[in-house]
Amino acid sequence: MKRKIVISINTTWNIYNFRKGLIQELIKSGYEVIALAPHDQYSERLQELGCRVIDLPMDNNGTHPGRDLVLLARYYRVLRSLRPHAFLGYTVKPNVYGSLAAHALGIPVVNNIAGLGATFIRDSLVTKIVKGLYKAALKRSHKVFFQNADDLALFTSAKLVPQRSTGLVPGSGLNLGHYVPTETAPSAQQPFRFLLVARMLKDKGIEEFAEAARQVRRVNAAVEFQLLGASGEGNPNGIPAEKLRAWEDEGLVTYLGRTDDVRPYLSAADCVVLPSYREGVPRSLLEAAAMARPIIATDVVGCRDAVDDGVTGMLCKVKCPVALAEKMHEMIALSPAQRAAMGSAGRLKVETQYDEQLVIQKYLQALDAIAKPVSTRVDVADLLPERMNS
Repeated sequence: MKRKIVISINTTWNIYNFRKGLIQELIKSGYEVIALAPHDQYSERLQELGCRVIDLPMDNNGTHPGRDLVLLARYYRVLRSLRPHAFLGYTVKPNVYGSLAAHALGIPVVNNIAGLGATFIRDSLVTKIVKGLYKAALKRSHKVFFQNADDLALFTSAKLVPQRSTGLVPGSGLNLGHYVPTETAPSAQQPFRFLLVARMLKDKGIEEFAEAARQVRRVNAAVEFQLLGASGEGNPNGIPAEKLRAWEDEGLVTYLGRTDDVRPYLSAADCVVLPSYREGVPRSLLEAAAMARPIIATDVVGCRDAVDDGVTGMLCKVKCPVALAEKMHEMIALSPAQRAAMGSAGRLKVETQYDEQLVIQKYLQALDAIAKPVSTRVDVADLLPERMNS
């Protein structure tokens, strides 16, 4: 009988787009792979890969304790019936509630902390609660992968995870055969084009991008600014649709919506921008570098891992449209040859540091090191922070 591996992320879109290569390699290695996530149109695509998909509804943006306890119970029931060799968790709720359920059942857990999101950017009661949940969820994990050394240091110094169980992986990794440099750079006859690829969230620096566009266009009205990515609808950190429309009406930006293939848009851009407040290792910048596009990003955790300042792109001050606009002016002033050199350096960086196979091998090694799951159960309540037990 094949050993089962359960992988859980907050959307099947995320699983398909960022973990497709890992799933294929696990299946090739003889595992049965089962995905737990809310059903969407990507569920069928995962099934076509040979991955079994189980619908697991979850409130991705909410913080209601009742709904989260229901999610914990759902994980417990599903994992109890599957009894997998290991549980692979990604994103906050699978990492917390999936891991708690797996630990209660004696199922080994491998976590991936892919950036800390808005909660860790702000110091609030919610932050304290999330840290407590992480500590409870990660303390028994077989392996906890981080995508940058800053996040790893933050978690270990705060004693949220034992140092002995941590490891580093280079982001989610890229299929370098899928993201390749375009044969020709964008036409010099076209206006200079900046592209930001991200979900439309404030913490991605969308507002700073729009304000920098306003400042740049005062000097050079021909420059184009594009936004590409899913809307932030339903997320308290989201950019309202009416604000996006107002920017478009003003002529500042063009919102392109969501796409399943970013490559044509990256190919058509002169420079890719991400003014984010904090990241794990931003995939959009790795994709841009893989396609030999120069980058402008903020000098923050995660972004500085993906960009070598002055070599593959430029770094600027966070939450500062003026600084971002200055870097945009500098990028426009470079010669095509200079920008091409940045793009080539970015491609080399991705080839040597962020190849998908590097990530896959880390996971295979972690799974090989897992002993046969024990059958001893633990009460779920024993794994929760004291505050939630009281």
